[in-house]
Amino acid sequence: MENHLTWDEFERVRMHVGLIVEASVFKEAQKSAYVICVDFGPKIGILKTSAQVTDRYNPLDLIGKKVVAVTNFPPKQIGPIRSEFLLLGALDIPTGTAVLEVPEDVAPGTRIA
Repeated sequence: MENHLTWDEFERVRMHVGLIVEASVFKEAQKSAYVICVDFGPKIGILKTSAQVTDRYNPLDLIGKKVVAVTNFPPKQIGPIRSEFLLLGALDIPTGTAVLEVPEDVAPGTRIA
């Protein structure tokens, strides 16, 4: 049997559109990853995370993408960086994780429902 979420549980998850403004190699990571900074608009601001998306992207490819992220997880220390959100992606195994993108005309900070 599947472990179903209740509607109330789903409503607690805060997903927002963000614009990737910085991406660089996370040199200290145990597994290949990038440090990614995303602008979630004026109410949330710019947050940082690490993401294992190196099989599909180089850092310059990521800058300017509008992506979807969970913004209300508690911060998590990952080596020397503090991860402040979870970048969502499709786990495509031979070619690597693909970040979830939205059309260009959707503003950073827009809530996903």
